[in-house]
Parts: sequence; C-alpha cells; structure tokens
Amino acid sequence: MRTIDDRIVHELNTTIPTASFVEKIDAGQTCKELYQSLMDAHTSRERVIKNCIAQTSSVVKTLREEREKAQDDIALLKQLRKEQTKLKLMQSELNVEEVVNDRSWKVFNERCRIHYKPPKSQ
Repeated sequence: MRTIDDRIVHELNTTIPTASFVEKIDAGQTCKELYQSLMDAHTSRERVIKNCIAQTSSVVKTLREEREKAQDDIALLKQLRKEQTKLKLMQSELNVEEVVNDRSWKVFNERCRIHYKPPKSQ
C-alpha cells in the first residue's frame, strides 16, 4: 500500500529533470501527476485504516458488554484482550502513516516546489 511513498525519491529522480534537461520534460505536469497519486494513496490508506479501527472498536465494545454479563469466562477475556491489542496496533498505524506521509510530502516539496504549486488543501 505504501509503494508510492517507498519509491518517491526514485520516482522524482527519474522523472524531474536537472536544470540542463528542463526543456525536454514537462516537470510541472509530472509533479502534478505525482501529487495526485500521493493524495489518492494517502487518502485511501487513511480511509482503510480508520475503517479497520471502527470495525475493531465495535467488536471491542461488544466483547466488553458480554464480559460484563459473564465475568468468569476466560475465553471471552482472552478474546477481548486480543481485540484490544489489535485496536491499539491499528491506532498506532495511523501515527506511522502520518510519519510516512510527512516524509513523502517533504521530498515532494523539495523537488517539485519550483515546478508545481499544489492546492492549499495539502
């Protein structure tokens, strides 16, 4: 899911020309396309992670309610703890996603700032 972020430096090095080759390639269009790809990828990943968090939160809530009714059920307790751990991991994945996104935008801005000015939403 993070292929575009993992390869952004390579992508920029192979598509954005140096000063001597600037006339041969439309760097503005290339940066615009890369910007759109980054936005799409980041939005999609964030949506998927938040959807997983919502689903797991729902499962945790249900298990907590069941646990209130059957406090002696060890299997239920284990399942609840397993789902709570999964929820924490997914929430931490949002933090990882933020770091990855920040890195990608930093690299993008360093290389494309003179060729393309993104809309203010970023």
